[in-house]
Amino acid sequence: MSPEASKEGNDLVVVANRLPVDFTTDDDGSISWRRSPGGLVTALEPVMQSADGAWVGWGGAADVYADPFEADGMTLVPVTLNEDEIEQYYEGFSNDTLWPLYHDVISQPAFHRQWWDAYRRVNRRFAEAAAAQAGTGGTVWVQDYQLQLVPAMLRELRPDLRIGFFDHIPFPPYEIFSQLPWRRQVVEGLLGADLIGFQRNGDAANFLRTVRRVTRHSTRGQVIMFEDDEGRPVREVRASAFPISIDSRRFDSLARQDSTRERAAQIRTEIGDPDIVMLGVDRLDYTKGIRHRIKAYGELLDDGRLTVEEATLVQVASPSRENVDAYQELRDQVETAVGRINGEFGELGHAAIHYLHHSYPPEEMAALYLAADVMLVTSLRDGMNLVAKEYVAARSDEHGALVLSEFTGAADELNGALLVNPHDIDELKSVIEQAARMDPKEQRRRMRRLRRKVMADDVAKWSSSFLRTLEEMPVAPVAPELQDDDSQAPGVELVEALDRLAATDGLVMVATDFDGVLAPLVDDPSSSRTTPRSARALARLARRPSSQVRLALVSGRDLDTLASLSHAPSGTLLVGSHGAERGEVGADGVVRHELELTEGQASLLQRITEGLEEIAGRHTGVWVEKKPTASVLHTRRSTHDGATQATEAARGLAERLGVGALEGKDVVELQVVETSKGKAIDALRNELGAKRVLYVGDDVTDEHAFAVLTSDDVSVKVGGGETIARYRVSSTKSVGLLLEHLARAMERHKRS
Repeated sequence: MSPEASKEGNDLVVVANRLPVDFTTDDDGSISWRRSPGGLVTALEPVMQSADGAWVGWGGAADVYADPFEADGMTLVPVTLNEDEIEQYYEGFSNDTLWPLYHDVISQPAFHRQWWDAYRRVNRRFAEAAAAQAGTGGTVWVQDYQLQLVPAMLRELRPDLRIGFFDHIPFPPYEIFSQLPWRRQVVEGLLGADLIGFQRNGDAANFLRTVRRVTRHSTRGQVIMFEDDEGRPVREVRASAFPISIDSRRFDSLARQDSTRERAAQIRTEIGDPDIVMLGVDRLDYTKGIRHRIKAYGELLDDGRLTVEEATLVQVASPSRENVDAYQELRDQVETAVGRINGEFGELGHAAIHYLHHSYPPEEMAALYLAADVMLVTSLRDGMNLVAKEYVAARSDEHGALVLSEFTGAADELNGALLVNPHDIDELKSVIEQAARMDPKEQRRRMRRLRRKVMADDVAKWSSSFLRTLEEMPVAPVAPELQDDDSQAPGVELVEALDRLAATDGLVMVATDFDGVLAPLVDDPSSSRTTPRSARALARLARRPSSQVRLALVSGRDLDTLASLSHAPSGTLLVGSHGAERGEVGADGVVRHELELTEGQASLLQRITEGLEEIAGRHTGVWVEKKPTASVLHTRRSTHDGATQATEAARGLAERLGVGALEGKDVVELQVVETSKGKAIDALRNELGAKRVLYVGDDVTDEHAFAVLTSDDVSVKVGGGETIARYRVSSTKSVGLLLEHLARAMERHKRS
């Protein structure tokens, strides 16, 4: 198929590893298909049918070639995989590298270069199939971890498309993800999408942090910014949580049918009419916590807290990835444990565990849910877990109790479940027993709360929310040439002030803060960089005669860090640590002007540092930076409550030690030598004999600098908030524009 756009193509194309059907080759060589089970199929089928869309995916068998065909109200577009690709791309890289890595390394991932090569090759094939199927300006929605390279490949093939990606499994913290040798390529593949969806807010936060660590893209909230070589924004990517759900009304309707209720009663009879039926429904996967569940249940029987006369466990374990060694081993372990418990505790007519290694249609699942008094979802790590939501949707009778692992995405939403840490077997036993003995009134109270959530937030709401957000994302460059962008350009009054500054008969000092002014604010301070436009403007200003203009960077950063991150032009004066450090950029590095501490000051600084480190140790994401004359508590990476508590504690420490606390954006600096940016600006002005000063800052600490400027000077505040500065601009991009304008104005003034 040609990857070129077709106006006759589909407006919506879903790309997933699997089609919603399985292919089989009959004895006569003909190809047939049957519907395949799975949470993704259940979630997306209603969306595709209503949109009359196309689904691109693999049919589940090797070397099966088939043309696109219609099934269940959808156009299905098969992608062919050979046996080697199934082994290396699917069983290998997808399920023996990415799956364990993304599930907190419950099982050790394997890293093989030939698997990675197959993964890239197959992702390219999926991208080309989707590009050929989508109509001009259409929407392509790529699904899950097997196809993380498709968005970037698809953007290369079809830049006219809106591209979404949804990650159905967890996205791990950077410390785990960084083990992947191809981490940068995977991140760049995902960033080909306009919108990247995750199950939980924590997964989206993990991805955004990873982007900051492995790329040079800046982030603003949930948005990743792409800029061209000129520093102009050309594209935005949003990473957000869109918790997936189910076709709630379908399960509710199934469970209300007389045939389903009769089948539920029949199931209870077939398993011996116990008082309490417990149910587990999972793919046979090591992330699902099946072994932990069976162990806890066996110990409850052994302790006598439950008996086989009153209770039984029905465990449905759908076959999964049976060619992967880890799954074969898991099946052996589960079946051995089931056999041991049944042999030890089972009686005639009363099995302790009914183990079913099958998949079942929705009608039978609805009956099983109705038959179960307790639903056990004990995943060790799960992106969402739709089984928990199916159970709730089926319980229109408002009976039943849901035991839910806190490590599932569903735990964020299903307020009313009994949450449990499945790694803690004693806690798991207690919660299972609590569910089994729960009063019917308590069951109804909890189930009503669960059903309100599940019935309101169904799969239709999930898909419409994602697709609506994707539709709102810009697919063209987000801004034209910045100099034509009125929202970024300096206002008329500021432009006139800059022109007057450029015409000054005498030396002008151009001084700015660094973070939030020359460089965007980022969560990882070590990744800050001067924007390309500001860097070029500063270089132009630095080429002016030293009798006309001198540059100065005034920052809370220590001097060495400021010099290394800013890459300021030679001759730039550097003020670090809010004025406690001084230096100048020379041809061979930074020339420092040292400030010596007295013995008492050095001792006090050590006590400050120890106190702040003790505070940081109590709050996640809080850390301490040591400076020559101060120590700084950074709270930007912490939660709101953690940052507030740490800041209050730092103020208290300053008061006890009798030192000044200088507060800025997400920082508290405790100094042993009283300094400020205002004092630093005054000192520089006097030393240079500057006639006029331009100062640009964004922080509370910059207000000290604004305060020492005269009416002939130009003070500029970046961003919102109260200020005494005379002028205001909106962002670091605006700073680049105003510095560029000043450089041009000074060049014109020289020529005149």
